[in-house]
Amino acid sequence: MLSNSSLAPPLKKGGKVAEHYAGRFAPSPTGPLHFGSLITAVASYCDAKAHQGQWIVRIEDTDIPRIYPNSEEHILKCLDAFEFESDVEIIYQRQRLDLYESVLEQLKQNNLVYACECTRKMLGSNHIYAGTCREKHLDFQNQAIRIKVSAQNICFNDRLQGQHCSNLQHDLGDFVLKRRDGIINYQLAVVVDDYLQGMTHVVRGADLLDNTERQIWLGQCLGYPKLEYMHLPLAMNDQGQKLSKQNLAHAIDTQHAPELLLQAITALGQPPVDLDQPHQMLAQAVAQWDIQKIPKGTELNAIFV
Repeated sequence: MLSNSSLAPPLKKGGKVAEHYAGRFAPSPTGPLHFGSLITAVASYCDAKAHQGQWIVRIEDTDIPRIYPNSEEHILKCLDAFEFESDVEIIYQRQRLDLYESVLEQLKQNNLVYACECTRKMLGSNHIYAGTCREKHLDFQNQAIRIKVSAQNICFNDRLQGQHCSNLQHDLGDFVLKRRDGIINYQLAVVVDDYLQGMTHVVRGADLLDNTERQIWLGQCLGYPKLEYMHLPLAMNDQGQKLSKQNLAHAIDTQHAPELLLQAITALGQPPVDLDQPHQMLAQAVAQWDIQKIPKGTELNAIFV
């Protein structure tokens, strides 16, 4: 595993997904894990193990001001209670900031990014960035850093959701990789770490579906290999909202790990497993894993609390 002081990989030509399988579960410690997180953990684990691949845990905590007290401890407690085990040492993104900075330097040297002085107040409600600062050639110090996008369709074939496309210039505009306050954006950190950790497959919630074209574009700019994606339907509450920390979804109760694990496996449309120790239940779920049985669409019909 690369150490925090390791240099970022050089730019190179993109390649095909590797023959082996490496997947990950990458929660953000902005609150305790909830049932929707468990569904993602189960699906990513089962898909990796059903392909005789690696399952890797990563804590995505670059947004340091939003880290919720004790949430990292809760994540690790949940992993232990459900008897998930990462195949490599768990990494924490906030300990790898120098790696992301070195990748930004590569992008600067290749004239793929620029400094932006626009504030949220200046941008107003317009969610499509018009490239206001692209030709200003501002100094990077104390400014946001945006990556240049082009007016081309970026498409990928999601293993569950099917074909998905976006023209980033028309739909979004140049997007931020580093904020004015110095915080590394999620889009940059996730792309760099997926590459450095040798990821081949990404299994995550459908709420991140629209992030994918941005990450594909950034990966192309850096010459990283292509990934395979599968975006899972989201667990919903009785208000019709996705289960999330922002919507105050209940924290996972680790004292009921077997029962909750069975519920997650069932929510994914998989054949039932025997109520047992979590590692036995997971092994049975892996042996029966079939993505064709996962409910279609971006939302699960059942209500979860």
